[in-house]
Order: sequence, then structure tokens, then C-alpha cells
Amino acid sequence: MRRPGFLIAAIAAAALALAPALAEARPGGGGGAGSRGSRTFSAPPSTSTAPGTARPMERTMQPNQPASPGVGQTARPPIGQPNPAGGFFSRSPFMAGLMGGLIGVGLGGLLFGNGLFGGFSGFASILGLLLQIGLIVLLVRFAIGFFRRRQAQPAMAGVAPQGGMARAMDGHGRGPMSGGGGAPATAPLELRPEDFSSFEQLLKAVNDAWSRQDVGTLRHLATPEMVRYFSDDLANLAARGWHNQTREVTLEQGDLAEAWREGDREYATVAMRFSLVDVTRRLADGVVVEGDPDRRTQAVELWTFVRPAGGSWQLSAIQQTEK
Repeated sequence: MRRPGFLIAAIAAAALALAPALAEARPGGGGGAGSRGSRTFSAPPSTSTAPGTARPMERTMQPNQPASPGVGQTARPPIGQPNPAGGFFSRSPFMAGLMGGLIGVGLGGLLFGNGLFGGFSGFASILGLLLQIGLIVLLVRFAIGFFRRRQAQPAMAGVAPQGGMARAMDGHGRGPMSGGGGAPATAPLELRPEDFSSFEQLLKAVNDAWSRQDVGTLRHLATPEMVRYFSDDLANLAARGWHNQTREVTLEQGDLAEAWREGDREYATVAMRFSLVDVTRRLADGVVVEGDPDRRTQAVELWTFVRPAGGSWQLSAIQQTEK
């Protein structure tokens, strides 16, 4: 068995496995999470800040309403229930067979000393191994992205986007005002300038509490559901021996996607583009494992806020957009 080839394959596999966790370490960066009331399974309208399609909720406690999902939007089940639509490979048997064959051949090559797919020797074998692993990863990501885009079509693709946060202050919620089949009735909601100031303050406060791992403060800033997800994510980072810190958060642009009233609760989904310093360190010695403490990065996300009528806003959901 060629130990160098096996070692490089193991290192590459570990790096690929850890890459998503590193890249998504900031609060809410691990995928869509939370609830948007009866619109949880409908994609928010696109805006100038977030022109792409919002990704579906991957974690939510909101029960699915038969009439709630938007056109082309596949509903996701609540936490703890299996997804009847199945995963990517169950929806695409051809890709499942192809990837199974590639993995089987690769493992056979490793076991019998021929690299991942064999046919090279010495340094060329190492380069070929890395190129083949990279090609497989690119193919898988392309296929997954393609099927995600197909299932996550916007619920209101024909709605014209609004401008910046300043113009959104004069607007109100858009989109369907009610749903049939037992879905709660909704009505448009007018927002005031102070509401948008609250959203910006919550963006900064949530990131600050996250960086300090202050779950007590997060309970005042977010719904119990979001606090649960934050707590789980912080625990997962700690289990890896990591600590993520987001600081110097600055809102660069924001505009309203939709705002509505649903029963005695009011919702607002806002697209926000913000810059920040996002660094993940190793707890044992403080060594940076992801990010640059001297460089700012940008993120575009959709944050949904909820409040009882006349009450204070809390973070209810975070969604990313398709790039």
C-alpha cells in the first residue's frame, strides 16, 4: 500500500468535511433556520440587496401548512420528522449510482495501492489524486446547487424589488395576504423608521452576544426557537474545540422584502448586506483556523423579525440566498 497516497487522501477528505463547518461558523451561517409564521415555506420576494432566491428553511419548528408553500417551493418538515421528499441522492438515482461507483473505485484504488483511481506514480500520482478529488467535489457541489435552485424557486418572482433601506421605510409588506386551506389570514403591515433602526440594532446585538457565547442575552434578542439553534451551533463549535467571533458588524445596505400581520403577531423580513470581521479560533491556543482578524468580509442574508402587536422585535429566522 502506498502510504503517502493514502495519507494525502485522508487529509483531503478531512479538509473537505470540515470546510462547510468553518465557512458557516457565524450565527445563522449554517443554513436557513427559524420560522416566518405561515410564510415559513414560501420564499421571500427578492430585493435589490438580495436579488437571489432565498434558500429554504433547513431547520424549523413551524408545522407545514398545505397551502402555504409558494410556487415551486418544496416544504420542509419540522425538526425530528423525516423529509418525505428524500435527500438529493434519493431524488436522483442516476447521481447516486454514479457517485457510489466513483467512491467504490476510489476506495479500491486506495486499498490496493493505486491512489484514488490509479494510473500514476510518484509525484504525478499525488497531483493526480488531488485533481481527481477536486473534480469530484466540484461535480457534487454543482449537482446539489442545480437541484437546490430547481426546488427553491421564488414564491413571488414577478414582484419588482425595492431600493435601499431608506426607501423601504416608506413601503409596506408585499405578497399574498391570505392563504386557503386553513392557513392563517394575513394583512399588510406598515413599518416606521424606528422599526428599521431596531433591525440594525438587533443585527449587531445578536452577533455580539453570539461572540460572547451569551445565551442569556440571546434569549432577549431572539425567539426560543432561534435560541435553541444558536445554542446547538455554539455547542457544536465547542465540541470541535473552536470559538467563532464576529465583530465590528456594519450594515452596508438593507431593504424590506415583506412585512405582514398574522393574528396578534407582526412579521418583517429584511434583506441585509453587512460587513464584519469573522474569525474562528482554536480554543486550546487561540490559533486562527478560519478567517482573518485583520480583514473584513461581507454577507448577504434575510433576517425575519417578529413581535406581538405593539411589542419589541425579536429575531425569528435567518436565511441565506442562492449565489
